[in-house]
Amino acid sequence: MDKHLKETKIDSELAYNGGFLKVHRDTVALPDGKHTKREYIRHPGAVVIIPVLDDGQVLLERQYRYPNDRVFIELPAGKIDPGEDPLACAIRELEEETGYTGTDWQFVATIHNAIAYSDEHLDIYLARGLSAGEVKLDDGEFIETFTASVDQMLDWVRSGQITDVKTVIGTFWLDKLRSGDWKLD
Repeated sequence: MDKHLKETKIDSELAYNGGFLKVHRDTVALPDGKHTKREYIRHPGAVVIIPVLDDGQVLLERQYRYPNDRVFIELPAGKIDPGEDPLACAIRELEEETGYTGTDWQFVATIHNAIAYSDEHLDIYLARGLSAGEVKLDDGEFIETFTASVDQMLDWVRSGQITDVKTVIGTFWLDKLRSGDWKLD
């Protein structure tokens, strides 16, 4: 049905093979038959957790992100390990980064955050029934946690204090769920 839009791989090479990311450079045939190059990043996928405390506050993180040289406000998230179930990853990442565990987990959505240059996807989970515990940060990981209301998060999105795409989308999902406009399966 979408054949008139599809590009077909002719040749592929690995342009960069890093410890975390792999950059591919492919030659593709366009729908009109012309050839061009496509460079893209292979990513193993990740999870995003929307951790909602019993009082309705949301558990957030502040973390420095080197490529943008600034501290960002973010929802907890992390890379899926090879062969790891996404929900198991979400449970693991929430505990490692925040020390919290949850008893009620619901899948929210899958998003593709950089479709022009990466195959990365993020599975978003809502976590409730939270209990505080001990943080288990990875070596070289520095995170500060804090709580905020959904209304504060919406204000921060509007004012540009929250610009991280996974956190913006998670905030909008949370607002829709809170209002009853959207429901989870």
